[in-house]
Amino acid sequence: MMLHAIDLHKAVLQIASMRADGDQVIRTARLPASPQALRAYLAQWPASRHHVVVEATGSWYWIADFCRAHQVQLTLAHPWKLRAITGAKVKTDPMDAETLLTMLRLGLVPKAHQVSPERRESRDLMRLRLRLVNKRVSCLNSIARLLEKFNLDSVEALPELVRLQVPFHQEQIATLQRQIRQIEKTLHRRVIPHEDVQRLLRVPGIGRINALAIHLEIDDIGRFPSERQFFSYARLVPGADNSAHSVRSKRSRAGNRYLKLAFSHAAVRAIQVYPEIREAYRKRLRKKGKPLAQAWVRKELARIVYHLLKERRDFAGEFRGRKLSRTKQPQWPQRARPSQRPAVPSAS
Repeated sequence: MMLHAIDLHKAVLQIASMRADGDQVIRTARLPASPQALRAYLAQWPASRHHVVVEATGSWYWIADFCRAHQVQLTLAHPWKLRAITGAKVKTDPMDAETLLTMLRLGLVPKAHQVSPERRESRDLMRLRLRLVNKRVSCLNSIARLLEKFNLDSVEALPELVRLQVPFHQEQIATLQRQIRQIEKTLHRRVIPHEDVQRLLRVPGIGRINALAIHLEIDDIGRFPSERQFFSYARLVPGADNSAHSVRSKRSRAGNRYLKLAFSHAAVRAIQVYPEIREAYRKRLRKKGKPLAQAWVRKELARIVYHLLKERRDFAGEFRGRKLSRTKQPQWPQRARPSQRPAVPSAS
């Protein structure tokens, strides 16, 4: 087998190669970033199988598609954990590729998850929706700041040139709202029928948008052997900064910020709607304060989600062993019509 490490850029590939049973780099090359150039490079070893490693930068999708189409094994390297490269004193593209190649040969590459091809585009579309929502909120805040500057409650009372800004923001808000709804309709038709999404919709605080986000961001619950690993990935537990006798927690950006946001929204809604969850939250609120109490609710909802998906069962209507007095209607939300429903693979 041939091992190849690629230092991936927008326009070029820096690639280094060695045999799996060797310890010396036998070939390096700087290629155009195209499937044709990569295919021609690998064709130098027609009788060999190939194993490629590439860092999970923003442009790895086409490499993954190429490897899948040509039966090439792919390892996706986690960029945050590649300290051997990012911490090097001398850092060049050839050295990055050779260091990554050595790590592959020794089995030391910190792996990143490769989102499944059938969910990749839907997940990216869901993330685009969040960016559009943030832009819409920014426009609304801009109008509010204009009124705040002049201590006014009405747009009509603003000075003429200042008032001219308002229609521009309103037009953007209308456009963004239309785009958001189009994304939601598209994802609803494609993703809502999935059995895991239907399970998520029964969980307290998780509505249609959060169910789509959680389903698409998790991708495969089987990649988390324990609920603790799932909590860490969803940023629901703090990091650690321990040294000698010092034990401290710290905030960490490692993990999936989209999952944290989804569970944060779900926790707020669950506290508002479900008396039993609100009572449990208030008990911890008195003892721990608001941030820790809300974090506890987020983690408990994530625990429910983890076991529902892992065990492939429906929600039993309980929170921490206590039966909930409110339940969601089983027919909500409406699934796509059979004639419009695309074939969705089961999460087996």
